[in-house]
Formats: sequence, structure tokens, C-alpha cells
Amino acid sequence: MTIAPIRVGIGGWTFEPWRGTFYPAGLSQKKELEFASGQLTAIEINGTYYSSFKPATFEGWAKTVPDGFVFAVKASRFCTNRKVLAEGGESIAKFVGQGITELGDRLGPILWQFMATKKFDAEDFGAWLKLLPKNHEGVALRHAVQVRHDSFAVPEFVGMCRDAGVAIVFADSPEYPAIADVTGDFVYARLEAGEDDNPFCYPDSALPRWTEAARTWAAGGRPEGLPYVVDEDPPKSPRETFVFFIHGGKVRAPAAAQELIRRLA
Repeated sequence: MTIAPIRVGIGGWTFEPWRGTFYPAGLSQKKELEFASGQLTAIEINGTYYSSFKPATFEGWAKTVPDGFVFAVKASRFCTNRKVLAEGGESIAKFVGQGITELGDRLGPILWQFMATKKFDAEDFGAWLKLLPKNHEGVALRHAVQVRHDSFAVPEFVGMCRDAGVAIVFADSPEYPAIADVTGDFVYARLEAGEDDNPFCYPDSALPRWTEAARTWAAGGRPEGLPYVVDEDPPKSPRETFVFFIHGGKVRAPAAAQELIRRLA
């Protein structure tokens, strides 16, 4: 069975409670990305949601991590937190043009996350999808959307994303609905239901489920037991798969990611 790469990681790398738990005691903060990228295979950059960065910063991050490591980049909130999405073209261009392509082959998907109050408006969302650039400065761009309102759980939304080649983020969340339909040529999963009371975020009994789901996605399949809107299998083709542990307390997220990497090895 042919499977695509499975990349596992966390959200961000700067978090004080990780010092002494994930990061060795006394490690310089300047060395934290280097250390984290040696233990994990992907990181979702969160800071780009709140502010912009200079091209040199992205270039520096790319040079710090090893070959094969990939960053997902969370898009600016100004692109998604707006009443009329179709009017976000300028914000999208500003976000894409700030220098993210300096990540080079370390650039993974762009995550476009919507607020839980944002409802599905087919016309507006369809217009917004057309604003997402397929490339920038010769670098191909991949897009994943995380929606968090029940109104998106309809075949029309799934079909729109599939036609656009945009992945719907599967989020295992205690607060928001999940859509597991595969719509892109890669899979983006956020495991958000973890708790710090568990050494690996999730109970031991749940880890085999996510291990098998990651393998199934990477092989081009559709894991059983997840919430789907459309009752049909995606085209059978291996898909690069991203799995991020991002839960409320965050303390156990690195340990969970390392454990999943170990189980997938």
C-alpha cells in the first residue's frame, strides 16, 4: 500500500509551560524552534493570525528547521473575521505577500480559520474561495479551511471546497462541529479534544484510532467512524497528511505529537 507523508506537530513553539517539560531545562529560547523541529515533523505557525512578519523572519525559520520539516501557516484574522468575505481580497493579498514564500519547500498549507459565529452563505463563501491564490512568486499554495458553525455541514459547502481543491479541516473538538469529508489533495486534521490530565493529550485507548486514521488518510482512504456530510469515498489517491495536537492547556501537545510519530514509525 502506497501512502503519502504524514506530518505531525503542534501549534507554535513558544510556550512557557513547555520549558522543562518539552524543552530541556536551560535551553535558550532562541534554540526552541531548532529543538522542536528535531522532535516533530510539522508546526502550525499561529503568530501570523495576529500580526504580520518580515520576509527575513520566514527565511530564518526555514533555515532553522531540518530538511523535510514543514510549516503550516495560519492566515490573518483580517481575512476571515469579516461580515462580507468576498471583500477580503486586499487582506488576502497582504497576508500572502508578506513573505511566507520565503519558507520555500518548508511551506505547507495555509490555514484559514473562521470564527464559530460565522454562518455559511453559499454566494459569499463561493466568492471568497475564488480569491485564494493558487501560487505566489512561483510558489504553489495549498489552502485548508476550518469552519466552526453547523450551517457549513451541507453538501453544497463540501462540493464547493472539492471543486476549488481546498481541504476542509477535520477538527476533533469538544466545542465545535466536525466535518471529515476529504476535499483536497492533502488532509489537515486538528486534534483539539486533548486534556493535560492525559500524558499524551488523549487517553491511551484513543491513540490507536488516530494512528489508523492518519494512515488511512495518507493512503487515500476515508477513516471509519468520523462525521461525514457526503456519503461517498474520495478519489483513491495518497494524500500528504497533517495532524496537529492543539488543545486548551497545550502542555501535553508535544508529548502527544511525539507519541503519534512513534506509533506511525
